[in-house]
Amino acid sequence: MKTLSPKGRSLLSVVAAVYVCLLVCMAGATVIGKVEGSAASQRIYGAWWFTVLWGVLAAAGIGYMLARRVRRALTWVLHASLVIILLGALLTHLTARRGIVHLRVGETTERFYSANKQGLYTAHPLGFVLTLDDFDIDYHEGTRAAADYVSRVTIDDGRSSRSEVVSMNHIISFHARRLYQASYDEDGGGSTFVVNADPWGIPVTYAGYGLLFVSLLWMLVDPKGDWRRLLRHPALKRGALTVALLLTAVGAGWGRTAAEEGPHALPDSCARRLARLNIVYIERVCPLETFAIDFTKKLYGKEHYGDYSAVQVLSGFLFWSNEWMAEPVLKIKKKDLRAKMQLDKYASVRAFLDAQNVEYRLREMVEEYWRGSRDELHKQAAEIDDRIALVMEVCEKVPLRLFPFTQHGVTEWYSPADSLPAEMTAEQQEYVRQILSVVQSYAKEENYARVNETLDLLYKYQQRFGGMSLPSQERTNAEMLYNRIPFVKLLFMLCLGVGLVTFFMEVHRLTRRQEETEQKGRGMLRGVLVGVMALAFAALTLCLALRWIAKGSVPMSNGYETMVLMAWLVMLVSLVACRRFGIALTFGFLLSGFFLLVANLSNMDPQISHVMPVLRSPLLSIHVSMMMVSYALLSMTFICALTAVVVRLAYRLRGQQELWQEPVEALAVLSRIFLYPAMTALGMGIFIGAIWANVSWGNYWSWDPKETWALITFLIYAAVLHPSSLPALRKPMTYHVFMLLAFLSIVMTYFGVNYILGGMHSYA
Repeated sequence: MKTLSPKGRSLLSVVAAVYVCLLVCMAGATVIGKVEGSAASQRIYGAWWFTVLWGVLAAAGIGYMLARRVRRALTWVLHASLVIILLGALLTHLTARRGIVHLRVGETTERFYSANKQGLYTAHPLGFVLTLDDFDIDYHEGTRAAADYVSRVTIDDGRSSRSEVVSMNHIISFHARRLYQASYDEDGGGSTFVVNADPWGIPVTYAGYGLLFVSLLWMLVDPKGDWRRLLRHPALKRGALTVALLLTAVGAGWGRTAAEEGPHALPDSCARRLARLNIVYIERVCPLETFAIDFTKKLYGKEHYGDYSAVQVLSGFLFWSNEWMAEPVLKIKKKDLRAKMQLDKYASVRAFLDAQNVEYRLREMVEEYWRGSRDELHKQAAEIDDRIALVMEVCEKVPLRLFPFTQHGVTEWYSPADSLPAEMTAEQQEYVRQILSVVQSYAKEENYARVNETLDLLYKYQQRFGGMSLPSQERTNAEMLYNRIPFVKLLFMLCLGVGLVTFFMEVHRLTRRQEETEQKGRGMLRGVLVGVMALAFAALTLCLALRWIAKGSVPMSNGYETMVLMAWLVMLVSLVACRRFGIALTFGFLLSGFFLLVANLSNMDPQISHVMPVLRSPLLSIHVSMMMVSYALLSMTFICALTAVVVRLAYRLRGQQELWQEPVEALAVLSRIFLYPAMTALGMGIFIGAIWANVSWGNYWSWDPKETWALITFLIYAAVLHPSSLPALRKPMTYHVFMLLAFLSIVMTYFGVNYILGGMHSYA
């Protein structure tokens, strides 16, 4: 910076000003989109001045690099890739044409239609004749959950004719036109395609993506690069390690036996047989135990009720409904509703009826809710009303789709309360209607041998008539094992407990002189901590593997799954890093415990469900994995910064302010070591996601709030990779404060977007 010319300083000022302006505009647009609708935010992203800002940033950045006489090839390639990506986006904006084609089966067209700003449609030539030959929806066996939407078309350009298939994540390209499956007619007799004509923007943009991926990886492998120099930094040899251990042991039984007091429920032996029956739940064939757990959690907030397992709770409402209606199984969260209705924190279903069981006490508030009274009191009343309705449906056996029936090669599952198909024999219909009542009569007589025998026969009935809709035994066993071990709860308690204890002990150690530390004792404790982390990692790996098997796809499609995946990645990073940096174990325990705690919260959704057809893409799996790796590594930089701040405060309280520099510097070096691979993963994750979006939707960037905030996060952290241009960030303490504040962008990207701003990527 000392040799930088006045022109260079001016260009740097322009770059900094435009950079900050773009960050503010993008962040503000996401908020405006939430308040005024997505059209308002899109007007900002599509404005001429917004495009000009990006152009000014690119031009000023190139001018600044020339003024600094930058000679490193990596630096030029990396920044050139970003300019090429912007150029590709500009070409798409100026030259691309996007429209729709709607065809009924058998219809033919030579045109597609695009809407202008006034909402009027203009016809454009396709360049070939398109005929829709057929349209089908592929369903997951035994359910009405769509696995794929498939259009069979014929393309004829006058010289040749060929048949093609268009489905989700499978596009066709012809004469610079790309066709995507968009939607279909309700009667299944027609299909709508998106047509994207972008012959210039896409190849230029993809060339930019390719250069970016190469340069980001180059940044890590370059032997003369900053990251490789950091790995050899002398501060790391002076800096850091591990200390102590806290183990948490938690145990739980499967359920209650028949001899224990309380309302009646099936004993363990019967409950296990009931649990393994298959049911269609959330349009997925799964063990009945899964439905029972969700049922109990919705009522009581936990996976069990006292000593009763979830399956026993379900059996209680099925077979001894009068007793269970009097049990306080409904959790009343809000104090104002409890006060208004004079109830405790847990209430029975009967508590919402008057003394004569005639007047429904929630009726008036629920009616007011549906007439528009949406305050917290009325919302809680409506939630309780939903739970009571679910209880009533279970008592009437409405959700229990336990009975498969195959006709015309298609298997459907029915409950005793459903209208059964006429093709089903009278004998089979009688079996469906009465078998659960038979189980109930045996249960009330406490003839549990006959209960077991009848449930075994029902299981054989499912195996006989379920056909291809039944999950494999491996999948069923995996799901039942996953259901019975509370992996996330146990591991968050263990990791957070160990992490907190070792964090404070690490701070204490870092604020003492090194010679006071017993090397032998530290080595033993470090070995124990590595062992505990390895066991926790193995347990979480088993948890994810079981969920993967049960679900049939990679578990990364909702907020719960991505939090668990983040914890797994943090554990992996800490185990790899701890050989060189012992303090990584403490950070790993803290962060993985935090992510698992968040996953364990009630507003996360742990339900296993089928993935939407458009999400069944290997590109999406790679995109999400890279994003999670980057967030995990950036979380490590946050913990480094937090530790540095606490260490400095501890020295100040001891009156030894002159001693804080060494550990704080070591933490800054360690943080930067995490930062470089984090930025590689984040950059690749963002733009692999853009490629997936282009393959699936025909549009690689739509300024969705999640996309926008991921880009904002990338740009904020990228500033730290320019210490020669921003010398203030060379100071360890300034760097740590910046990293603390930068982490707020990740919080906003993940939690703010998912649960406040919304959008296509929202898990809420």
